[in-house]
Amino acid sequence: MRHWLMKSEPSDCSIDDLLLAPGQTVPWIGVRNYQSRNFMRDQMAVGDGVLFYHSSCPQPGIAGLARVSSAAYPDASQFDPASHWFDPKSKPDQPRWWHVDVMLVAKTRLLSLAEMRTRPELQQMLVLRRGNRLSITPVQADEWDAVLRLLETRWPSASSGN
Repeated sequence: MRHWLMKSEPSDCSIDDLLLAPGQTVPWIGVRNYQSRNFMRDQMAVGDGVLFYHSSCPQPGIAGLARVSSAAYPDASQFDPASHWFDPKSKPDQPRWWHVDVMLVAKTRLLSLAEMRTRPELQQMLVLRRGNRLSITPVQADEWDAVLRLLETRWPSASSGN
């Protein structure tokens, strides 16, 4: 299992939106950065762990845990002229943009960006690097474990049904 931090603006999709979504699952649409797209298309696998991160808001930070619940597939918003994420260069037979579905594991307390910056065990996380603007970044196993400890939670076993 790999681990990821996935940023979402709460005005687009918050942890509460994920909580209320059918099956507590949402498609991670609208990614228009090639490196983030490549993470989803080429490296993510069903079952990978996700730190659900609220960005571009008054208190950015990790708001919950999720898991990747589908293989990557073309993002339909790229073909919709009415969509904010429409891409006129994308064609259905040659899509440029891909996404995965993400399923809620747990809503947690907010582990704020400010708190994360104070924690020595998190100092190497890509989200904390100056100038990092990627919406999806890999998370190392030791960073994942440290976040779970800070959130005082555990990752559920595969047999727990979540």
